[in-house]
Amino acid sequence: MTEPLLLVESEAAVATVTFNDPARLNAMTEAMGEAIASEMKALSARDDVAAVVLTGAGRAFSAGGDLDMIDRMGAAGRADPGGPTRAANRDFMRRFYGLYLSIRDLPQPTIAAVNGHAIGAGCCVALACDLRIGASEAKLGLNFTRLGIHPGMAATWTLPRLVGPAHAAELLYTGKLIDGTEAARIGMLNRALASNQVRVEARSIAQAIAECAPMAVRGAKRSLAASAEADLAQGLATEAHEQSLCYETEDLAEGLRAAREKRDPVFRGR
Repeated sequence: MTEPLLLVESEAAVATVTFNDPARLNAMTEAMGEAIASEMKALSARDDVAAVVLTGAGRAFSAGGDLDMIDRMGAAGRADPGGPTRAANRDFMRRFYGLYLSIRDLPQPTIAAVNGHAIGAGCCVALACDLRIGASEAKLGLNFTRLGIHPGMAATWTLPRLVGPAHAAELLYTGKLIDGTEAARIGMLNRALASNQVRVEARSIAQAIAECAPMAVRGAKRSLAASAEADLAQGLATEAHEQSLCYETEDLAEGLRAAREKRDPVFRGR
């Protein structure tokens, strides 16, 4: 029986999604992308899931793109330079990116537990998550230019927003790999830990999120996403709108009661 490309577990309002192709170091194949997009759609509809952890089976988070797929598309492109194949390759890649970047559409916060190497497209998927916890010894990087291809999967958009334009330029131009400790130093990871602590810490953060008011957390995620393209006035308008929604919830009343009674709140998501 063929093993599923994704393993999904849910416990205490936290869903853990695991890339499950360890023999190929969890390569970013089209089939894996289809599985991710389908699962993200299912998780988006689940009010019982407050946070999502994404990780990899085996010794890698994901070692990157499907080299066989890239090779086939390159052969087709060289056989028809400037012809219809160029548009076909462009349109395929845009759709392909969308499969994996569907993780950005989740209303719940996402945490990448980078248990091992995260390279190329695999690193891009980790960058698409809201938070990243990684193994100190893991190798991370965007090695596209060392393969002869322009960076993809939103690398040129997400990386400078996390590490700044200078660090992003160095990593994208050279395609070099760095370890988890260095990745945490420059902001690519929230922090780097021993490999056996990565999933534990990611789940701990996810559980802390799950203990907060669901509507407030999801609203905060929407506001953070909007802030990338917003000025201060737009940001304030978004915050005022989101707070007006929270004023209508029982969770706000519970949060205030708990603060006055000096106890932990018990939120119901309503």
